[in-house]
Amino acid sequence: MLGKPGCHLCDDALAVIARVCADLGARYEVRDITVADDEEKEEYWDKIPVVFVDGEQHDFWRVDERRLRDALR
Repeated sequence: MLGKPGCHLCDDALAVIARVCADLGARYEVRDITVADDEEKEEYWDKIPVVFVDGEQHDFWRVDERRLRDALR
């Protein structure tokens, strides 16, 4: 997930990601967009939180738990 500290949508997304990954035994990583390179900032700043699955953008703003579970299976 690409997000930033103090972002309530990021906190909500992270709760869903953590729950789904714990249930499925998957790993996740949280990256801070405020220290990302300029390209990532330009592309994703207005979309955070951005969720990636296997390096590909999966969701942004809100995370659909069912869709995430399906993508990780």
